[in-house]
Amino acid sequence: MKLAAAGVVLFLLGVAVGVAKVPPALDPVKVAPHIYELAFENDRVRVLKRTIRNGETMPLVQQPDRVVVYLNPCAWIEDDGQGGERMRDYKFGTPTWQPANSHGGETSDVIQECRVIEVELLE
Repeated sequence: MKLAAAGVVLFLLGVAVGVAKVPPALDPVKVAPHIYELAFENDRVRVLKRTIRNGETMPLVQQPDRVVVYLNPCAWIEDDGQGGERMRDYKFGTPTWQPANSHGGETSDVIQECRVIEVELLE
């Protein structure tokens, strides 16, 4: 299983194209080192390991466009934007696209610890 995730990450590194730069003041590796770990970086991509733990509140961070790959089954409850809640869940190896955004300040409500690889696309 770990080999398959590594293959997905290597594939993503091979096809990544630069599109945005990470602002230093909101860089997740600098402001949340207990959550984000730098795994690889060059002038085109940056690969982060992220661990999402139940009850942990992440500080505000800003990230460029990125591909997120789930390294274990992962599920959490989130606000549905209409006053209710919904459950999000992903299987091992699931890749998703996340557009550039700022996020943080909310307490994680994961069912179990969630580990992901995030491949950020840089300029």
